[in-house]
This record gives sequence, structure tokens and C-alpha cells, in this order.
Amino acid sequence: MSTPIHPDLQRLLDKQEIVELCAVYMRGLDRLDRTLIRSVYHDDATDHRGFFTGNPDEFADFAITALRDHLSNHHMIGQTHIDIEGDVAFGEIYFQAFHRIIDQGQEKDFIVLGRYIDRYERRNGRWKIAHRSELNDACSMTPATDDWLKSTPMALRGARGAEDLSSQREKIRTL
Repeated sequence: MSTPIHPDLQRLLDKQEIVELCAVYMRGLDRLDRTLIRSVYHDDATDHRGFFTGNPDEFADFAITALRDHLSNHHMIGQTHIDIEGDVAFGEIYFQAFHRIIDQGQEKDFIVLGRYIDRYERRNGRWKIAHRSELNDACSMTPATDDWLKSTPMALRGARGAEDLSSQREKIRTL
């Protein structure tokens, strides 16, 4: 017979599972991994951003299409506020999204600051997004100015998909 988990500990475990769900989502965006993006949503979830409204499959396709021509992306999670009510939770997740783009032939940095307003549901013992809204609080676009990276060819750089070191676990084992 297993020992029941104290309710306070279960609440912490639930919150951690939701935070990790958000990290998987961000990783999916940065690595252009449709499977990861899609994996954080329940099949009947909804996603609403004003400029996009749809289901998880439609959103995963939209995200890959929107990001694939960027030179790089870097999505960060900020503070998280998650309220759990049984098998339903509500979240306000702050984010910063960096996008290196080409605009009129020039490399530019497009940065979006915002929040995800989410409803999560635990089904069959797993938390996933049941609804996500993206609120955009601020954005800016400036010419790219990372001369150090351009002048330092030996600096390790991030990549997308399997080319990124984070996707090369066997290589990391031997470093």
C-alpha cells in the first residue's frame, strides 16, 4: 500500500509539472519542434492570440510557419502564477520572446514581452493546456548589433532541431 502524498506536497508537484510543461512549449518553439509544441495541449484545447485562434494542431502548424524563416529564436519564461483548483489550474505566465529576423535585407531583433493566460486540466493523471491566450504587453524591433558573435567564429552557437547541442545527448555524454 502506498503512502498518500500530503496535499501541500501534491500542490507543489502539480505546479512543477505545469512549469515544466511551459518549458517544453518554449523549447518546441526555439527548436522548431512541432511535436513538442503539440504535446503540451489536450486534443480539444483552444488557443487564442487575437492574430490567431484555433486548435492545437492548427497552432503548432502556425507557430512553425511563423518562426521557420527566422534566423534564431529565444523564448524565456519569467514569473509564473499558478492557482490549482482540483484538476483545473489557472496560470499567468510571463514571457520574453526574442526573434532574429531579416527585414528589408537587414538583420533585426524583434522582441515581444507578454503573458500567457492559461487554463490547465489534469486528465488521466497528466496536466496539459486546455486553453491558452497570449497577451502582448510590449514589443520592439531594432537593428541587430551582436558584433562579438560575428567576430568570434569559435563561439558555440545555438541551432534548430537535431543540430542544436541540446538535442545531441550522446555527444554530451562524451564531452
